[in-house]
Amino acid sequence: MIKKKNKFLTFVFSLLPGAGHMYLGLMKMGISLMSAFFFIIFLSSWLRIGPLLYILPMLWFYSFFDCLNKSYSTAEEFLLLEDTYLFSLDKMIKLDKEMFQKRRLFVGILLLLLGVYLVWNNLLGLISRYIPSSVYENLDALTRNAPQIILGIAIIVVGAKLILGKKKERDSNA
Repeated sequence: MIKKKNKFLTFVFSLLPGAGHMYLGLMKMGISLMSAFFFIIFLSSWLRIGPLLYILPMLWFYSFFDCLNKSYSTAEEFLLLEDTYLFSLDKMIKLDKEMFQKRRLFVGILLLLLGVYLVWNNLLGLISRYIPSSVYENLDALTRNAPQIILGIAIIVVGAKLILGKKKERDSNA
């Protein structure tokens, strides 16, 4: 990587999470920051969970100051920088391949349910003319709230597993 980049352009590009990193030549870090930023926006709007957007300022500030700090490093320090994915995604991709093989049934059911949800969500508008309005309103409310309910259940299950895992670890150490 060559460090000779314009400081003003680095500042301008760093205003968009990931773009400054890409301008500096740190493509993996830039892509992962930009993807995380826009994925959080997408997830928040799709699931209608506004408080999820509170993560964005932290991600933006991290990206902005990390980019500026890297741009002001010396040439020797900059050459030592390693371009890695945010959250070590390159390592997680290896884990995902193993996870898909070990949990094929679970992943298959999850994808099947997601597909059914997407098809149902689109068909509901088409059948609205043929069903009573009260039934349609109830089905529509259930369909709109289903992702939030499922996410809430998943968070509870993961939290419970983390607590039980910690309790088992503590009991085995005692």
